Amino acid sequence: MNEVFALLRINYHNQYYKAYSDTQVLNQIKRLWLESLARFSAETLLRGVKRVIENSEFLPTLHTMIHHCESESSEGLPDAHSAYIQACRAPSPKANAKWQHPAVYYAGRDSDWFFLSSNTENVAFPVFQRHYKQYVERVIGGEVLAPPSTPLLPETIEVPLSSEENRARLKALREELGL
Repeated sequence: MNEVFALLRINYHNQYYKAYSDTQVLNQIKRLWLESLARFSAETLLRGVKRVIENSEFLPTLHTMIHHCESESSEGLPDAHSAYIQACRAPSPKANAKWQHPAVYYAGRDSDWFFLSSNTENVAFPVFQRHYKQYVERVIGGEVLAPPSTPLLPETIEVPLSSEENRARLKALREELGL
């Protein structure tokens, strides 16, 4: 965390000293940031702060830093809206579609494919976004999502029993149960 704040101090010199003039307050802020950003690796934090420095001329808030760290640690994951579009446009069967990341498939599945296809974006997207965010957080936490799989057809297809065979089995079952 000290490296992160050192980079912020170097790049936002005047803003940094104006915002963090009190050492006690700075230590409290560092503690808050450390607790809030603990789920990210040190490399992710450094890449996130470098992205903040490249994209913003103002000292970042904790919220901004979390956003940049999430986007750094979720490489390969599309943003929520792109994932929503991909889920809505995927052909059936959904498990056989080519997904940018398995999290998109699972978020679509949990949101219900029919719900996504039969509602407008302003209704369906928030539901999808909630599910997708949960999967993104799991991926950021280190979980590896298995690609979707389609159930295989059985090796043999059973032919239904004739009515005589059904009666014989029912009779045997009754005798076995004492009915």
